[in-house]
Amino acid sequence: MVNYDILVRTQATPNPLAIKFVVNCPVKLEGKATFSETGDSKGVKLAEDLFLVGGVEQLHMFENVVTVTHTSDVERNKLIDDVVSVLQTRLPVHDAGFTLENEAKEKKKRQSRSPEIDQIEEILDRTIRPGLQADGGDIEIVDFKDNVVTVSYEGACGSCPSAMYGTLDAIYSILRAEFHPELDIMIA
Repeated sequence: MVNYDILVRTQATPNPLAIKFVVNCPVKLEGKATFSETGDSKGVKLAEDLFLVGGVEQLHMFENVVTVTHTSDVERNKLIDDVVSVLQTRLPVHDAGFTLENEAKEKKKRQSRSPEIDQIEEILDRTIRPGLQADGGDIEIVDFKDNVVTVSYEGACGSCPSAMYGTLDAIYSILRAEFHPELDIMIA
């Protein structure tokens, strides 16, 4: 049964293979979750059911957003209809407070990170992340060593040509200007 109290708005992203679904209720209360395959979603029924939709390759959830990355051969309108149907039927019983096994490790890692990573995170939070999140994606700092920042794109940004070139150039320029002029960036 479709729940019409769950409102779903779709937004295109710069990635032609990703669609952002914005709902009127929480999907993830704290943090974010990226599911790259069906096995990753074990225990999160909403994600498990979204992976049953034909063509779904990856899910990225944060706040009230689900970004779906799909295969190139999928019929886009059917995918949208099927994802909206899953969201409307599963969100009323979805636990938006879910946590994944790796979230506890990530929280501990954040608490013990270096002041340099904190400074880079602050710069990204202020300059880059709002735009990436508006497009259904995000960026994660994987490592900082010997003046090299290793990052990983998430959600719609993970396979987006814009993220690999234009966005990476912007990150590079901003971090060199605001953090260190000889900084280098690698993608994990």
